[in-house]
Amino acid sequence: DWAHVAKSFVNDDLGLSWNPYVTQIENHDFVAELFDALGRFNTILIDFDRDMWSYISLGYFKQRAIAGEIGSSTMPHKVNPIDFENSEGNLGIANAIFGHFANKLPISRFQRDLSDSTVMRSIGVGAAHSLIAYRASCAGMKKLDVNAKLMADELDNHWEVLAEPVQTVMRRYAIEEPYEKLKDLTRGKGIDAERMREFISKLEIPEGEKERLINLTPSTYIGNAEAAAKAI
Repeated sequence: DWAHVAKSFVNDDLGLSWNPYVTQIENHDFVAELFDALGRFNTILIDFDRDMWSYISLGYFKQRAIAGEIGSSTMPHKVNPIDFENSEGNLGIANAIFGHFANKLPISRFQRDLSDSTVMRSIGVGAAHSLIAYRASCAGMKKLDVNAKLMADELDNHWEVLAEPVQTVMRRYAIEEPYEKLKDLTRGKGIDAERMREFISKLEIPEGEKERLINLTPSTYIGNAEAAAKAI
């Protein structure tokens, strides 16, 4: 029973998974699937790198200066988000290679095509660019400090975010056109705590609900975000 002997040798002696249906070469579908998944992970990390770059440019995060590190060739005072830029660039190269794996490796002319061997030699290249990117993103995160004061000031300057909970309560108590009324109050206009609380005070809703909304601030309107974040 050569099939049984071969399966036992592959599974038991070599510790591999037996595949009885192959041609001249081992099918590469699993390789294509693996690197397609890695490419999706890398795409998520590219999005993260770009967001962090933007948060740093807005001042939400401050970067600690590292001795001996050069932030700019002409402006010695700058501390650039070079780790996130490095990560993004390497991820782009890795995904270009992984994308080719995903598109190329499932294809073989009459199952006799050996062009896959050339492609498979670049697995290490894509993996190396990914690893460099992962390390760069981690290094960038270790250099960050949260600018809590700027974030708090930013929230305090945008009371219009409370239009969402206010109109939700208005709908609960069947107040007509809640969206339109909040739109007239907030759209394209600066709004502060005083104007928002004045609007709430005139609503025909129970006093308990009115008090709860009046005490709400942009920084306390977070729902279960904290618990959800810690549950990840």
